[in-house]
Amino acid sequence: MSARGGKKKTTKLSRSARAGVIFPVGRMMRYLRTGTHKYRIGMGAPVYMAAVIEYLAAEILELAGNAARDNKKGRITPRHIKLAVANDEELNQLLRGVTISNGGVLPRIHPELLSKKRGGRVKVDSQMTAPEKTDKEVKSSKRSSKKGRGKPGRKPRKSAENDKDGTNSTMEDGPGEGFTVLAAKSLFLGQKLSLAESDISKIGTIKVEGIINPTNAEIDLKDGIGNALEKAGGKDFLEAVKEVRKTQGPLEVASVAVSQASGMAARFIIHCNVPQWGSEKCEDQLEKTVKNCLSAAEEKKLKSVAFPSLPTGRNGFPKQTAAQLILKAISNHFVSATTSSLKNIYFVMFDSESIGIYLQEMTKMEVK
Repeated sequence: MSARGGKKKTTKLSRSARAGVIFPVGRMMRYLRTGTHKYRIGMGAPVYMAAVIEYLAAEILELAGNAARDNKKGRITPRHIKLAVANDEELNQLLRGVTISNGGVLPRIHPELLSKKRGGRVKVDSQMTAPEKTDKEVKSSKRSSKKGRGKPGRKPRKSAENDKDGTNSTMEDGPGEGFTVLAAKSLFLGQKLSLAESDISKIGTIKVEGIINPTNAEIDLKDGIGNALEKAGGKDFLEAVKEVRKTQGPLEVASVAVSQASGMAARFIIHCNVPQWGSEKCEDQLEKTVKNCLSAAEEKKLKSVAFPSLPTGRNGFPKQTAAQLILKAISNHFVSATTSSLKNIYFVMFDSESIGIYLQEMTKMEVK
């Protein structure tokens, strides 16, 4: 039989193929019909629903794949999905009440399990019994102790030199009580980046020489960090801030101003005008802000500074993006610099989400 006049066979396209999505549009329509009996469902509703769910699935899989790659794993597990959701601000807010089976919890170490100074493991050497010394070892130890004794009332030279410089030796030992160091990295010139956990009310008691205060053009103290510094410093600190407002205010975006840290363990407070998320070139301006803070600390010849979470409060920066930009700016600053007075840089975080993000981003940095 000839095929003249016969109809050509046409391949049937599914609703998903016609809509250009992978998720099944027909199944979404069936779910909508069974779940909503009282409402009329338009033809575009299942298409839109399939497209949104497909986008969310692709986003979560991409972030989970990055988490698996960071942990040097070739297979995505529920743990990686948990980290991906928790480290993304929008996904974490969307799936706040969702429990992921076998996902575990965010990386967080209880402060009581860590030592107060460095944040390392608790030493258990003191619990071990010391071996008995022989008579020869006892005599040699007595001779060495006699040789090491000095005249009474004389101080060692190192402590005297530190007193002359006005620097406190506890500054180099750690941020002090109430601050738990969770991780550390070394940079190109030997600077040490440390991630510390604490309460926001204790930021004024941290034992560093400079504290970064994210503020606005008017250098107000209405934010959480500004309030904590005001309570720690008192009237003397407020007078110093008023003087800075008169002489250097209003601050331009990414510019800094330095004031005395009266009533606090630190020597100076570095106020910086952090850009708003969504403004023109806000990412470049955030990197410039961090570099200006470091340059101001180096002009004062500071050895240690503390960075709280800079632009994630009233400035609206996503926490993941802010952490990446801040760490990138700090690394680039010390790579391009030949010398620097800064030795210790502390990131002080107050919530578990920010701690998890900074732990993840610091592991990506190249070790010295």
